[in-house]
Amino acid sequence: MSRRCTLLTWALLGLGLGLGAPGEEAPGSCCPIVPRREWKAPASKCGEKLQHPVRYVVVSHTGGSHCDSPASCLKQVQNLHSYHSRTLNWCDVGYNFLIGEDGLVYEGRGWDIKGDHTGVTWNPMSIGISFMGNYMERSPPPRALRAAQSLLACGVAQGALSRTYEVKGHRDVQRTLSPGDQLYEIIRTWPRYHE
Repeated sequence: MSRRCTLLTWALLGLGLGLGAPGEEAPGSCCPIVPRREWKAPASKCGEKLQHPVRYVVVSHTGGSHCDSPASCLKQVQNLHSYHSRTLNWCDVGYNFLIGEDGLVYEGRGWDIKGDHTGVTWNPMSIGISFMGNYMERSPPPRALRAAQSLLACGVAQGALSRTYEVKGHRDVQRTLSPGDQLYEIIRTWPRYHE
């Protein structure tokens, strides 16, 4: 993402203007993705590539605290990276992308690198998107949901996601409560959701 796009996104959010509905951006635009360098991610030690276009997207939640400002979400992504890489000894943060309640998407492993989000069967054939927070009893705000929809459109426009991709909840492919009851009910209404 260009520096100009990043600054514009953060400025709009700072003014409380949000980012609009999916489809309002220029084709192929990937605003509002915060690249790894902007959240001060260490160099990734991961190297296993995903084969494009990817057919599945698995939506999860982190299960911990939510974040609702760029500053708090930056810290949350850093904490998740530290936990995954230092405590779990993974090669990087496990998700391909993370969604904050600030309405921004934070680049994890990105479109090209296999994640560690859903186990050995699903990791090699899916993009893992995790909403930062616990969504058992509350829903992510609309701007976070719009950010996720924009990310999916971006993936298709870039050729990283198949035009016929399917969205699955984390609990559809593993025994878990993720992505939380409230978020799960929302993603089940998305047109590309398949159980």
